[in-house]
Amino acid sequence: MNLRRLRTLLVREARATWRDAFTMTILVSVPLAALLVFSSILSTEVKDLALGVHDACGTASSRSLVAELSARGTFSARPFATRDALDRALVDGSLSVALVIPPDFDRQLRGGRTREAAAQLEVIYDGAEAVLAANAEGFLRGLVTAAVADLAGGAGARDGRAGGPRGVAVVTRALYNPELDGTRYMVAGVFGFVLSFLTTLITAVSIVNERITGTFEQLQVTPATSLEILLGKILPLGAVFAADVVLMMVAAGLLLGVWPEGNPLFFVGVSAFYVLTSLALGLIISATSATTAEAVQKTVLFSIPLVQLSGFAFPTRNMPTVVRWLAEVFPATHYIRVSRGIYLRGEGPLSLAPELCLLVLFAGVLIALALRTIGART
Repeated sequence: MNLRRLRTLLVREARATWRDAFTMTILVSVPLAALLVFSSILSTEVKDLALGVHDACGTASSRSLVAELSARGTFSARPFATRDALDRALVDGSLSVALVIPPDFDRQLRGGRTREAAAQLEVIYDGAEAVLAANAEGFLRGLVTAAVADLAGGAGARDGRAGGPRGVAVVTRALYNPELDGTRYMVAGVFGFVLSFLTTLITAVSIVNERITGTFEQLQVTPATSLEILLGKILPLGAVFAADVVLMMVAAGLLLGVWPEGNPLFFVGVSAFYVLTSLALGLIISATSATTAEAVQKTVLFSIPLVQLSGFAFPTRNMPTVVRWLAEVFPATHYIRVSRGIYLRGEGPLSLAPELCLLVLFAGVLIALALRTIGART
């Protein structure tokens, strides 16, 4: 490999990228937009969800319970005077979750020493919205349990019963993300989506356009080797996407309040290496595409399993065994695990070594295929 020729190729590619205003706009704006949009739209956090409440008790205890549920910001309580009105709201889709407080709630709360006399509430979910119902159930169950325990303790104190109702106290604790903030989970995954989809798309489209105009063929007949051409193509774009990683990380911290728990430099280094892997994949797609439209179509088709199977939006451990095996074939699956390990759990190189080794293996295979593709067309 001739370093002088490589330097010439790098300068050529960097100038071409810098002069393309449209490409530079895409390289900067799309990662930021994806970070903000996906972290908000695909967040698993329940916030300001309409909660229909039929308070058939109407006492200070029931009103305190409703006020406590609304004060957390998770639910926005909407009172309904009758049970029929509440049922109609569930049927017409204006509500996804409802809470019914029975008439004897206050009496059960005061006499809640036995299982038979324990205060009971009825929670109704719209099962058609399965994901929303499951998330809302978890949040609502925790809030109701805490609120009822506080009310029962207060009622016990008023009645002279120290400690409130008997029973087993269950204490829950969430590791790494104690606030159960879904935004943190999505921010760490967005890096994998952006660095997989956008890098592949930009590389494939740019090289197909060069092939159409004949500039790529002119480059192939120069004394430059396949390795020099490959590095000349992916290193300048890789530097731009590495800068995008830093920009996204700063934007997530300043705008969303999400900073990596682990070493930021380690995260940027791993991300920059993964960018080279995705760029090599873009070169392979461009080699099998005759037009720009074909390259875009192949990239979009590649992004569908990327979103569904890589763990970006849905945990892979919830998938069938065969699908989990298929997910292991995608480099994005392993990068997203590394990203979330650094961002959420503060993991380092040693604990992430198996995933990092697999990323190195994928990089070697894809770069070798890209070199073979360029050499075959020389």
